[in-house]
Amino acid sequence: MKMSNIDQELAQKHGLNVLFEDNHILVLNKQSSDISQGDITGDKSLPEKIMGYWKEKYQKPGKVYCGVVHRLDRPTSGVIIYTKTSKALERLFVQFKAKTIKKTYWAVIEGKPPKEKDTLVHFMIRKEKINKSFANDIELKGSKKAILHYQYQAGSNNYHLLSVNLETGRHHQIRSQLSTIGCHIKGDVKYGARRSNEDLSIHLHARTIEFEHPVTKEVIAITAPVPKEDNLWQFFEKEMEKKS
Repeated sequence: MKMSNIDQELAQKHGLNVLFEDNHILVLNKQSSDISQGDITGDKSLPEKIMGYWKEKYQKPGKVYCGVVHRLDRPTSGVIIYTKTSKALERLFVQFKAKTIKKTYWAVIEGKPPKEKDTLVHFMIRKEKINKSFANDIELKGSKKAILHYQYQAGSNNYHLLSVNLETGRHHQIRSQLSTIGCHIKGDVKYGARRSNEDLSIHLHARTIEFEHPVTKEVIAITAPVPKEDNLWQFFEKEMEKKS
């Protein structure tokens, strides 16, 4: 649903980049500094910003509901969905569980992958104390199977762009699996990148999402533009536009 200029200005006032909004759901283009859900840092999360936006937009005196459908790592940018009702949240949860929601990520990596196109299968173990996941070739006690598909899309002198689709949704899955094959995401020093980005982001972006609207049943497909201020992202977005 197209937003009015007034609503867009109000959303921006609350630090939100809205891609789609109606009476049931809100789809944002998350910035790399945003937190998908409250965490131990105590920094203001997206749900808090959203509730402040809705409270002002609808002049609500009491508590405002915001359903968290899924999450993106803090240094990651891109498309993310929230709901205005618990019914919409439950119905989207069902879609995620059934794996009918289609998501594509873009990853800018330091090393060219060994194949133009491949499916990676690993067994992942999460170490909560250090907030890191390890991808292994063999199944170990406590590990969970992780599957992703990647496609090489474009290259520059120093970096390469992959599109990535997940079959499973493990903690830090893309970051860990790509690093295991020597494809470190730019800026992701936790998983082997040469250096961090100045803004502490990593070059992983949730580019598109396609899902069935939880109420209208219409198929919604949304693309999140890459960060405007990042010249490398802008370069790769233009390269992909040339291919389309």
